[in-house]
Amino acid sequence: MSETTQDGGVAVTAPPSPDDGLSPAELAAKYGLSVSGARPGLIEYVRQLWGRRHFILAFSQAKLTAQYSQAKLGQLWQVATPLLNALVYFLIFGLILKADRGMEREVYIPFLVTGVFVFTFTQSSVMAGVRAISGNLGLVRALHFPRASLPVSFSLQQLQQLLFSMIVLFVVAVGFGSYPRLSWLLILPVLVLQFLFNTGLALIMARLGSKTPDLAQLMPFVMRTWMYASGVMFSIPVMLKEHPAWIADILQWNPAAIYMDLMRFALIDGYGSENLPPHVWAVAAGWAALVAVGGFVYFWKAEERYGRG
Repeated sequence: MSETTQDGGVAVTAPPSPDDGLSPAELAAKYGLSVSGARPGLIEYVRQLWGRRHFILAFSQAKLTAQYSQAKLGQLWQVATPLLNALVYFLIFGLILKADRGMEREVYIPFLVTGVFVFTFTQSSVMAGVRAISGNLGLVRALHFPRASLPVSFSLQQLQQLLFSMIVLFVVAVGFGSYPRLSWLLILPVLVLQFLFNTGLALIMARLGSKTPDLAQLMPFVMRTWMYASGVMFSIPVMLKEHPAWIADILQWNPAAIYMDLMRFALIDGYGSENLPPHVWAVAAGWAALVAVGGFVYFWKAEERYGRG
């Protein structure tokens, strides 16, 4: 376009742009642009996470190896730490406080060791989840990958540590008269369900911990309370038989107690189904599905905010 000026010259004006009047969103759609770091759809996010499965496994193994690299006993502490905890609890609760009431010594010691090992699996997953994002900000800010890889990897690390500990647990069970039998096969579904539950819980705590670093200081007190309420050191029905039945029911239905009791039922000869709440397998699967799916969606919804600000 052109027009004549007052001095007789010709001024040329640019033609109107075809983008005039378009909103930023319309411009982005027109030219195929997308927001950097935007949260992908849920299905796409799952696909991306599956694509990082080798990284997740390698990262968990590296963390497990490095965990005790400065200690002289090295990886032996993976087994020694929960075993020493079980010994302390036995001295205090088994010998002094007589928390083994209603159980033979051959049952109580594997009962206690199983409880400590299984609860430690959940406790360690939660504590690692709290720091999964806030403790790895350099990695989160430097690389683009599904942030759920971190809490999932930490939960996998704790599962590998429990598998090492299971060797000692088997030795303790056999040493006190609980020999391998078909019920030991139930250990596998119990571990799968607890791993799913722990992973979902780690994802929830990772999102909360990413914005509230002080949560890492509070969680040990929360986990200690949960441990005492879950029957790690005592049988809930026996210890609370003189209290209203609903109290024991609530404590027995909590997921930590459910997974411990299922593991005890699978391993220990003298720990029969009468010690389990009704429909225990359905409840265990329900807790695993609810927390795993809910935790994953809850974490995914804040994907684009991790590592910012």
